Amino acid sequence: EICACLVGSEMCIRDRDDAWSVTTKAVAYTNHTIMAEALEKWPVELFSRLLPRVYQIIEEINRRFILEIQAKYPGNYDKIKKMAILYDGQVKMAHLAIVAGYSVNGVARLHTEILKNQELKDFYEMMPEKFNNKTNGITQRRFLLHANPLLADWITEHIGPDWITDLPQLKKLAVYADDEKALQEFMNIKFKNKERLAKYILEHNGVEVDPHSIFDVQVKRLHEYKRQLLNILHVIYLYNQIKMHPEMEFYPRTFIFGAKASAGYATAKKIIKLINSCLLYTSDAADDTPCV
Repeated sequence: EICACLVGSEMCIRDRDDAWSVTTKAVAYTNHTIMAEALEKWPVELFSRLLPRVYQIIEEINRRFILEIQAKYPGNYDKIKKMAILYDGQVKMAHLAIVAGYSVNGVARLHTEILKNQELKDFYEMMPEKFNNKTNGITQRRFLLHANPLLADWITEHIGPDWITDLPQLKKLAVYADDEKALQEFMNIKFKNKERLAKYILEHNGVEVDPHSIFDVQVKRLHEYKRQLLNILHVIYLYNQIKMHPEMEFYPRTFIFGAKASAGYATAKKIIKLINSCLLYTSDAADDTPCV
């Protein structure tokens, strides 16, 4: 797309080689997961019909890259099969990103090593200088400091502020493990945070939850391997147990889900629908409502 803009606009670079040179210095590729569905592959028939100009450029990028593979590995057609951008009627987007980018990174040290030694091994062997790691996320200390100010202040009062830049300082809290006063302060902070969350849920979702209940929280991208389906089936099981055995002892429990699904992930959307259906069913349930 960038090449098409550079070659086709008035501001422009008229030479394809110059356009490609600018593009490869401007873009980088971050791989977030080695799961197959994240390594997008688009049918050539669909891609070429919807984006004919871009597809022409991809054909040229693929042609030049195959020449590089042949120069590096003469007579090794297996390399071409594994690394080509266009192969077997598909446009392999991850391959395009690796070839076009000046940098290829994973998002954790172990993840990057898997990319280098397994999933993208052929590319790493051919262009090792492109591969590097960029650990994503946020450190525990920064998360604690910003997400839980009440607890952060309590920690600072007990062991000082050095933990904010040196996480192992939290070991100093061990001396309070049997301190009844400190433990009660800790639990009070936890309850205040639950009250804050309950207020937020009421204001934004119109659902009243009991802060004295156990909060069972699962907030992450909706995916089969993340087990939200198993979680909601467990909720259904507990609900049925309560309906069938009303005399059983059961401590109140609030299940909190937060997720989104990618546009074409039909199974994930069905799981979201199931979770919402269970919410509507249980919230409207009278005492004589049958089991789910």
